[in-house]
Amino acid sequence: MERWINSLMDTLGAPGAGIAIALENLFPPIPSEVILPLAGFASATGRIGLLAALLWTTAGSVIGALALYGVGAALGRDRTVAIAAKLPLVKVADIERTEAWFARHGTKAVFFGRMLPIFRSLISVPAGIERMPLPVFLALTTAGSAIWNTAFVLAGYALGDNWEEVTRYVSLYSKAVLAVAVGAVAVFVAVRLLRPGRGARRSS
Repeated sequence: MERWINSLMDTLGAPGAGIAIALENLFPPIPSEVILPLAGFASATGRIGLLAALLWTTAGSVIGALALYGVGAALGRDRTVAIAAKLPLVKVADIERTEAWFARHGTKAVFFGRMLPIFRSLISVPAGIERMPLPVFLALTTAGSAIWNTAFVLAGYALGDNWEEVTRYVSLYSKAVLAVAVGAVAVFVAVRLLRPGRGARRSS
């Protein structure tokens, strides 16, 4: 992974880091906690400019998020509900509650979601499904991505040869977020098995 990212930056400069981050949004297993500090280290060694690294990685985040927003918008609410109705343990009412929650907290979810591993990519899909106004989505995604990217690019810049220390600490953070998510899913499944039922489809 490190060799591939370095190759992109050696060939394309700062835009290479942006491409890597755009792909990270579309394929979450590609870790931003490697790309961003490595871009900062490349800036510290003079291979790419620091400002260019910050701008291009943020642009890459926004482009990747826009692609997933488009997926959500193309999927739409009706298809989402139809798919959910066929999934085991999932009620249509669950989707309706999620919609209601997103209507109340969607702006915070998109902004802060950009700083949570895994969710930083996935949050764009419900934003598209719910057709969050595109200017609002872009503003929140750009702001949240800029904060996340700047923190790790600057950390890699400051640490220099020790940039991998950033990856180690962020990996612990990612594992903690994943553990919470897995725990939440386990609780959902347990509750649904204990309280079965199909739920009701909203008449409207």
